[in-house]
Amino acid sequence: MKVIKFGGSSLANSQQIKKVFQIVQADSDRRIVVVSAPGKRHSDDEKVTDLLIQLATSQIEGKYNEAVLEVILERYQEIYDELQLNSDVMNNIRQHFATLKESNLEPAYLMDAYKASGEDNNAKLIADYFTKEGLPAKYISPKEANLFVSDTPGNAQVLEEAYKELEYLQLEKDIIVFPGFFGVTKDGKVVTFSRGGSDITGSILANAVSAEEYENFTDVDAIFVASPKLVHKPIGIDVLSYTEMRELSYAGFSVFHTEALLPAIKKGIPVHVCNTNNPSAKGTYIMKGKVNSPSIISGIASSSGFVSVYIQKYLMNHEIGFLRKTLQLFEDEGVSVEHIPTGIDDATIIIRGEDATDEILDRIVHRLKVELNADEAHYERGLCLIMLVGEGMVSMVGTTARVASTLAREQINIELYNQGVSEVSMMFGIREEYEKRAIQALYDEFFGEEVEYEVVDK
Repeated sequence: MKVIKFGGSSLANSQQIKKVFQIVQADSDRRIVVVSAPGKRHSDDEKVTDLLIQLATSQIEGKYNEAVLEVILERYQEIYDELQLNSDVMNNIRQHFATLKESNLEPAYLMDAYKASGEDNNAKLIADYFTKEGLPAKYISPKEANLFVSDTPGNAQVLEEAYKELEYLQLEKDIIVFPGFFGVTKDGKVVTFSRGGSDITGSILANAVSAEEYENFTDVDAIFVASPKLVHKPIGIDVLSYTEMRELSYAGFSVFHTEALLPAIKKGIPVHVCNTNNPSAKGTYIMKGKVNSPSIISGIASSSGFVSVYIQKYLMNHEIGFLRKTLQLFEDEGVSVEHIPTGIDDATIIIRGEDATDEILDRIVHRLKVELNADEAHYERGLCLIMLVGEGMVSMVGTTARVASTLAREQINIELYNQGVSEVSMMFGIREEYEKRAIQALYDEFFGEEVEYEVVDK
């Protein structure tokens, strides 16, 4: 049995849904289909989820926007008409929104109920279409299936007991069409995962039914070794380890929600990233085990907008509790810390720029000097973190030197460097204005010739 998930771009209109049908029909092992809300049909279009957020916001603010509702209904009606469906599903969708409009849910739960509508209504349409085309399909909601999650609107976490509840899905004879992105609390309230959470739903279901494979269909042929926005036509990655994917997701790879793979990891289920528009492409497998690559590096990711807070104090290394007190100060100000490269007499605290205003940062610097007697403290915005990830780095000497030499040739100064003892990843900080040039240079250094990957120690 395979669990297969389709993203918003794969379900944006009737033409895409017809492709999805062909993909599901082509493999009898594809038994559970997790669907997203309709995405953008073209670059100037709006995602249905974004429209739903607008509609929910208007209701919460007491200015219900009928015009936005009509745009949403038109999207579903267009799909319904073009797929030539003849069922009550559109009437049910209209009634669903009428019920939401009259509901008295608290704002956070109302917002989640609206956001979940995108996936939920799309699943009903797709199940009807599959059945009409001769592939018997059954819509099953998270509520019916008991996909229990924590009572934390907008950031739901799956409850362990949900896996046992969902096991029965493997016994269903029909194709299951299951809406992604949300679950239900123990008392039946609809609560969503964080944005991009349809990936999480697919991973949860794959775990629950002990799937042979979790296929995640998107709009690219593979996960690329670097962002196509920064590198012209980068090569695809055949195989990644779970660890490598987690590191790359943190550093800016946007193919997966960073939490999405966790349920699959628990069961060692391979994840296959595929392209709805080119299903014959090899795609990328994300698997348990190490991956050997002649190029050492599996991927290069980058993320801008970081802030470095520099602290210098003579004999800092002899002062017991200094770092603890420093981190407590950041916690007091409500700022999350990302990295802490340290020296003997100094430390750099790396945070995300959106987590702190200049006013908060000024206050932090003042407190470091006054409360911790720092000899020097200041902050600097505009930092870009570049992450090089690869299981092979642990057994290869000279990788850091190659990176440093490559950036030096480009006249790019390394502001900071950090590497864990596992040597699966190394992080470099540079000024964000050099991001594109740095990524291109590193890509040329490590991927000048296409490489092949193989799984070892599976």
